[in-house]
Amino acid sequence: MKPCHRTPGLRRGLALVGGQWLAAHARRVLGEPSAAVREQESTRASLVSRLAGTAYGRFHGLEQGLSAGAFRTRMPVTDYETLEPWIERMKAGEAGVLWPGVCRHFAVSSGTTAGRTKYLPVTSAMLDHFRHTGLISLGLYANRAGHARVFQGRHLFLGGSTTLVRLPTPAGPGAWCGDLSGITALNLPAWVEHLLYEPGKEIAQLAEWPAKLEAIVDRTVSRDITLVAGIPSWLLVLAEVLRRRTGGAPAPVCWPNLECLIHGGVPVGPFAAELWEAYGPQVRFHEVFPASEAFIAAQEAEPEAGLRLLTGAGVYYEFLPLRAFAPGRLAELGGQALPLDAVQPGVDYVLLLTTPAGLCRYVIGDVVRFISTRPPRLLYVGRTRLQLSAFGEHVIEKELTDTLSEVGARHRLAVANFHVAPLFVDAAAGANRGRHEWWLEFRPASSPGTEADLAGELDRALQQRNDDYEAKRRGGGLDAPRVRVVPPGTFEGWLRQHGKWGGQHKMPRCRSDRAIADELAALVAPLCDGPVNSRDEATMG
Repeated sequence: MKPCHRTPGLRRGLALVGGQWLAAHARRVLGEPSAAVREQESTRASLVSRLAGTAYGRFHGLEQGLSAGAFRTRMPVTDYETLEPWIERMKAGEAGVLWPGVCRHFAVSSGTTAGRTKYLPVTSAMLDHFRHTGLISLGLYANRAGHARVFQGRHLFLGGSTTLVRLPTPAGPGAWCGDLSGITALNLPAWVEHLLYEPGKEIAQLAEWPAKLEAIVDRTVSRDITLVAGIPSWLLVLAEVLRRRTGGAPAPVCWPNLECLIHGGVPVGPFAAELWEAYGPQVRFHEVFPASEAFIAAQEAEPEAGLRLLTGAGVYYEFLPLRAFAPGRLAELGGQALPLDAVQPGVDYVLLLTTPAGLCRYVIGDVVRFISTRPPRLLYVGRTRLQLSAFGEHVIEKELTDTLSEVGARHRLAVANFHVAPLFVDAAAGANRGRHEWWLEFRPASSPGTEADLAGELDRALQQRNDDYEAKRRGGGLDAPRVRVVPPGTFEGWLRQHGKWGGQHKMPRCRSDRAIADELAALVAPLCDGPVNSRDEATMG
């Protein structure tokens, strides 16, 4: 194994200067807490002026100079199904449909649910947004760290393939589709690509993840990696490959200057202890809130403060109270969506975006909760379609994740993946009340103990977090939960089965039906002699 080396001479100096400028820029951009509302109103006005000339804008009577109130009245709340006919026109090469000009790139996304494939437009203006917010997020990290040394080394991004697929459009330049992280990697600022970006163009094109990870490690094991970015579960897989390829050398030995792990997409809580063990206690976590539709927020302070909403980066945000959200009545909900200056801390909101890709008052499916409004800092708490309320208990993804994190930390359990589903009343089987079913996969080193003990701890911790769940449990509306500890590789099998293995794909954490749980059961059955083992012989560690 070659020794680690620093970015030489001029390159190192240029990267450091760039990092220092980004940190200063981030301070300027986010320095005045009251500026966020002004930035949002300016953003809305700018977007309306561009959208007014599009086919979609004319259809809804959008005009330049339209007031915020008129904008909410005229423009309906939308989702992908509503906009799909318009996006199909964009894919066919028509100009000025949702945004001025012709769109050449489309991000392929199915979200975290097992829904149909979406083709989200990525215009030139949208690429500017992603470049700008990506750099701001790096500047926020440097500002929080108090130095810009992270820019003296290389930044390794575990993103999707940069190989794009051409859409069947008429003759001409044409349009291309692929993973958003791949599209953005092809359009990095030149200095970032030259001075910072890993794993390089050739490896970034690879789509097969086991081969890609091996190639990444071969290329970077002797490079000075100071930052690694990816989904927590994939960061752990990378660390395993690195250790195996180096004969047991851990990441801190291979990358002694590694100081930052950027994570997003899923909460880091259940994986935090294992990430520190794999990458070293010196690393700082830096959370970001990206989506295929926009880069929404990034960490500015300590985790408990929430993520800073990026209000001056070209995207206009609105917030629909979750209690008012009704997917089948979106056209009726426009007047209930709130601008930034009307939100309140502690309330769950469905996020609406108006973007320079032409998505207007678009429901992306994420639910957020503000920690503060001056400055605007929020938490991602779940998906509109990924809630657990089959029995009226109204449990959200964040509550399940935090519950598992608490119990896992207490017993030093290394969580590989999990999913929670309802178990419905089945009188024939003697189940007269419903309950939750936790499907848990741990890494081999963990000793989870008996499933009954684990279920009891999860039950008590969730009751402390959710009043509705506690009321259902204490009132007899719900039985105690059941835990299913499944063999290693079960969740990988589900992800592969659904074409979601690798890249930015995430495991749905909960649903109010058994669509995923029943598929997990089918995967587990061939691996076990009958039902999943109860591990009654074990004790909680």
